[in-house]
Amino acid sequence: MAQIPAAEIACQDLPQLYPEIEPYNTGFLKVSDLHTVYYEQSGNSSGNPVLFIHGGPGGESTPFDRRYFDPVCYRIILMDQRGCGKSTPTAELKDNTTWTLLQDIESVRNHLGIKKWVVFGGSWGSTLSLLYAEEYPERVKALILRGIYANTRKESIWLNQEGASILFPDHFEDFIAPIPEVERGDLLSAYHRRLTGSDQKIKLECARAWIKWEMSIIKLISDDDTTIPIEDDPFCLASAILECHYTAYGGWLKSPNHILDNVDKIRHIPGVIIQGRYDMKWTEAEFHVIPDAGHSSKEKGI
Repeated sequence: MAQIPAAEIACQDLPQLYPEIEPYNTGFLKVSDLHTVYYEQSGNSSGNPVLFIHGGPGGESTPFDRRYFDPVCYRIILMDQRGCGKSTPTAELKDNTTWTLLQDIESVRNHLGIKKWVVFGGSWGSTLSLLYAEEYPERVKALILRGIYANTRKESIWLNQEGASILFPDHFEDFIAPIPEVERGDLLSAYHRRLTGSDQKIKLECARAWIKWEMSIIKLISDDDTTIPIEDDPFCLASAILECHYTAYGGWLKSPNHILDNVDKIRHIPGVIIQGRYDMKWTEAEFHVIPDAGHSSKEKGI
């Protein structure tokens, strides 16, 4: 990717987040016979369109996400992916794949009458941002990516089996606790069986353990905020079920290195990458390594 001009990122170079704002438009778009996705718009209705793609799979957009963008300069679009947040039905796995999510992004763009937009995504949001740009390069003005995740098998093993476990052995003990020792050689499959099973008690126990593990390792220095979602049962269930399901199926990508295999399609698109040095999770882009950060978007350096 080419280097993105500073003027395309924001009107002024400020390290602080922008003030809280409310959306001027919200809606629900029917994207299939089963699924309806939530979207909202805030900022300047005549501004430069920017789409914020939330993380996960299984995450959701929040009011905090509006604050990355200058509301005077940008028409800020947020949406919840299938089964996530305000989209319905919650945690639904049927007709819910990476490719349907990309189609939904295009449906929202068409619905809002936007010709091209800046696409901003972190973590799983960066995966979707890159895939969307590769599928629809003519619709992307620029890419802003944080905490890049390419959805590879190697990344999955590092996060959920052996890798991050070496750096966070105490938290990993809590992660493997719901899984019998005989099944711990393939934790992803063991979790997937339970999270997509019919026993609600086991499902919730595993969902809490899954989310607790993720919340424990996404920041370089953990704080009390990382414990908040663990007590939110609907959040835990939706997030864990969707993330585990997507990971178990490799995101339904067409090759083990699908994103890198298709990177030539987006080399002409201006881009910026922001990555924490201690993040557990294409060389032409402008690349910023944040020395005192991990994977979370809430860390000061990020």
